[in-house]
Amino acid sequence: MTKATWTVVGLKRFEQEVKELFEQGKIHAPVHLSGGNEEELMRIFKKIKPVDYVFSTHRNHYHYLLKGGSARELLDEILGAPTGMCRGNGRSMNVLAPSINFYSSAIVGGNCAIAVGVGLSLKKKKSRAKVWCFIGDGAEDTGHFVEAARFAFARRLPVTFVIEDNDFSTDSTKVDRWHNYPPVNIPNVIRYQYKRIYPHVGVGKHVTF
Repeated sequence: MTKATWTVVGLKRFEQEVKELFEQGKIHAPVHLSGGNEEELMRIFKKIKPVDYVFSTHRNHYHYLLKGGSARELLDEILGAPTGMCRGNGRSMNVLAPSINFYSSAIVGGNCAIAVGVGLSLKKKKSRAKVWCFIGDGAEDTGHFVEAARFAFARRLPVTFVIEDNDFSTDSTKVDRWHNYPPVNIPNVIRYQYKRIYPHVGVGKHVTF
């Protein structure tokens, strides 16, 4: 499937297949599944062009697919097969596809500074490409994000940060973490909220490999 042909049902079906393979003990690495945010992501990705850069997180399956990545290569990568886009070395959490300007990092907040660096380079080259950096509301707590967002805004870099807010940092809510402290509010930061379907990691079922 290409970016234009994915549907909510198709995205859910892909993650369901990963879930079933994990439960069967065929995936020998952690998985972070998406769910409940399909429509929001599809609206955002309508604005993302093929020349744009996308920096994702450990929960990257939907981002990669909507950017135009191969479902077959992604599934093979998650399974650790040599036919995956990273030859099975990245698994679920480290998906890289330079051919479509897609990169992810399993380090929480680790993609923010890299996204800013690419944005700075694009501005110097006077490129029309933009950078989209996706993070969770847990990564929003980090200095990595705050410094990167402020740097990008102050220098008017073509970088947009997208906070995927499911109100959890692992299993701690924003009230637990912030109390009454307000979230970061900078014009180059957008946010959408959703209720997660799957647990932070895995499928909610103990699996013996």
